[in-house]
Amino acid sequence: MTQVLRPVKDTFDGLSFPDLLVGLQSPDDAAVWKLDDTRDLVVTTDFFTPVVDDPYDYGAIAAANSLSDIYAMGGDPFLALNIAALPPDLPSEISSEIIRGGAEKAREAGAVIAGGHTVQDKEPKFGLVVLGFVPHGRSFTKSGARPGDRLFISKPFGFGVTTTALKREKAADKDVAEAVSWMKRLNRDASRLAREFNLTGVTDVTGYSLIGHGSEIGKSSRVRLQFSMEKIPFVEGALKYAAMGTFPGGAADNRLFFGENVTFTSTIDEPRQMLLFDPQTSGGLLMCVPEGSATDFTKRASDLGQPVWEIGCVIEGSGIVVE
Repeated sequence: MTQVLRPVKDTFDGLSFPDLLVGLQSPDDAAVWKLDDTRDLVVTTDFFTPVVDDPYDYGAIAAANSLSDIYAMGGDPFLALNIAALPPDLPSEISSEIIRGGAEKAREAGAVIAGGHTVQDKEPKFGLVVLGFVPHGRSFTKSGARPGDRLFISKPFGFGVTTTALKREKAADKDVAEAVSWMKRLNRDASRLAREFNLTGVTDVTGYSLIGHGSEIGKSSRVRLQFSMEKIPFVEGALKYAAMGTFPGGAADNRLFFGENVTFTSTIDEPRQMLLFDPQTSGGLLMCVPEGSATDFTKRASDLGQPVWEIGCVIEGSGIVVE
């Protein structure tokens, strides 16, 4: 991907854009542009092929995933555009359900879909361009982690291995339903919780997996992340499907690219290691919480009905260790 983006960097390299606060120079979740002394504009886009069979759920998951990048930067979405590539022979009622799922999820987030663009393609693809506002200078970044921070996650893991089991007709209905319910859940309340506690180090865990996105935080913040395997939450069927090997191809890619940054305790077996490389769709927020705020943070999350799990800590050094 770095090679693909090089022409963009080369084109704009050396030019000055003082109002572009977050762009290609950092591995963050969305671009941030200064509007004035009170607000910044957050801009993102994402789309992908179906991860579940139900078209409405697919549209809602794709929208939640796109909106998540705004939340991962500490913003509130307000405007969106559809991006759709649909086969010409796809029944109109299926296409309509995909669009409806995305629209209703955007409405839940408080954003309006004002249009978009559709093309024909052999395989369905759907997502959103999303714009949001964040108070000026208050956006979250991956460079805000500090030694001593506690690491919290707002959703469990195992979505990729479960949805791949579904594609291979090996998944139980209840396991798929659980994964779908989490993927459709907005990261809105988790983001507001993080903003309430003035957190700086935040990202959402999506296609690069926990290890991949954790590596980006560690590298950007120049710290070492330490995860406790027994504290990491998974959806019900994840360990079963991991043992069956129903990982999407991205899991192997993540391990190849990020594996050299990770040290696993010898007692962690191969399936559980691979779960930490499992690509997530519409995953949770990984939040770096100062140690002195961790108790109040957990209590406030409970008051808001926002699930959080403490899964590790930030220490001095580099890379990731999983104990």
